[in-house]
Amino acid sequence: MIKLVGAVFILLSTSWAGFEASKYLTERPRQLRLLKLALQSLEAEITYSHTPLHEATRKISKQLQKPVSWFFETFSKKLTEQEISVKKAWEESLNDVWKLTAFKAGEYEILKQFGENLGRHDMMTQQKHIQLALKHLDREEMEAVEKQKKYEKMTKSLGFLSGLLLIILLL
Repeated sequence: MIKLVGAVFILLSTSWAGFEASKYLTERPRQLRLLKLALQSLEAEITYSHTPLHEATRKISKQLQKPVSWFFETFSKKLTEQEISVKKAWEESLNDVWKLTAFKAGEYEILKQFGENLGRHDMMTQQKHIQLALKHLDREEMEAVEKQKKYEKMTKSLGFLSGLLLIILLL
């Protein structure tokens, strides 16, 4: 009886680990879509509404889901509460929220480069920088969706099957 309970516990825990690992693969494309939506909203706020950057990012943070909303909220707070450059506030916000996201190094570089140009140019040039960042994020999203399709089911199955293997080896 104890062996059976132990076997079920092992199988459940390894299956759970497989599902958690596949969750990361699911979250990355979703968060990339949210980030692209945020940049499109930022473009609209800057280009058409002529909203100041701190106010535009505050509005965007209220429209989005976490963890992308946390990034824009943090960025807006840093701009309003501290005497800090836009570039520095962007980088600090990126570093603060990065560990809470499913993003990879490619997205970090895209966002870091975008932050270096944010608020430094006229409206038209700023719009071009946003479009460039969106194109790069499109490429990253396509890669993330490919990886999700390729590895999500395998990761879930691997968790379950590793539990079965462990049970067989222990019996």
